Amino acid sequence: MKGVILAAGKGSRLYPVTHHIAKPLLPLANRMTIEYAFDRLREMGVTEICIVVGEMEQAMRDALGDGSAFGVQLSYVRQTEPKGLAHAVGFAEEFVGGDDFVLYLGDAIYSDGFEKFAARFKESGCANLNIVKPVDDPSRFGVANTDGERIVKLVEKPKEPESNLAMAGMYFFGPQIWEVLPDLQPSGRGEYEITDAIQMMIDQGETVLAGVYEGTWFDTGTLDSFLETSRFLTDGKALVDGSVAGDVGDGVVVGSKALVACHSITDSVILLGSNVEVNGRIEHSILGGNVKVEGDCIGQILWD
Repeated sequence: MKGVILAAGKGSRLYPVTHHIAKPLLPLANRMTIEYAFDRLREMGVTEICIVVGEMEQAMRDALGDGSAFGVQLSYVRQTEPKGLAHAVGFAEEFVGGDDFVLYLGDAIYSDGFEKFAARFKESGCANLNIVKPVDDPSRFGVANTDGERIVKLVEKPKEPESNLAMAGMYFFGPQIWEVLPDLQPSGRGEYEITDAIQMMIDQGETVLAGVYEGTWFDTGTLDSFLETSRFLTDGKALVDGSVAGDVGDGVVVGSKALVACHSITDSVILLGSNVEVNGRIEHSILGGNVKVEGDCIGQILWD
């Protein structure tokens, strides 16, 4: 089985930091976000990986190289326009060929592995197995309606969900996916949705299964979720490689060669090499570059 990681997004909800650092390269517990994806793929024996990149392609290549430093073999392919997940997957068709593959969203973090789901996908002979997770507010997600193990219908962000099983950002595919992509039409938001492609396979009679994930799943694309993930990975403790002049509380990660001067800092990430001066408290923030703030810095994403 091969691996495809989608990493072409701009990370606009983490601007301005992601103007300077590609979102998959942002540090979580002083490791690049995408390294956690490599961990999960290697656990399943997946080491041949294609990364679908966007406008930050060169930064991704410079940081990751051929993947040998991470125990994987990397290829890169460029998504020419941001037209949705299914559009991005199409660029990896030549890399995948006729093999099965696992699709991983590059900003997702998972507490537990997926070996049993990979085994179920292989033994079932299904066209597609999707990782799903029960959630409290399924209207925010693509939702899987199931009959036993089989997915019978997918609905993207339903106003009145019939199920609480959210699509959780990990998909196993056979070559049947390539047969439906050419006929896929853009959704109402103008994107080619992976859920629509899967629905087409269901409508054509292919077997599509759900794998219910019992671990913890994080989407790191917002300030709140990024910091929540950081706290999880560090057990809420401070992880300080740089230098801090000020009181350091829980949930603080300060990157290598960073210099921080403040009254106090809690629940925040300071990116490596940064020089931060805050004449007050730093709380629930991500800071990088050369940041100077008069007064408190609370709930901010800053890069100067």
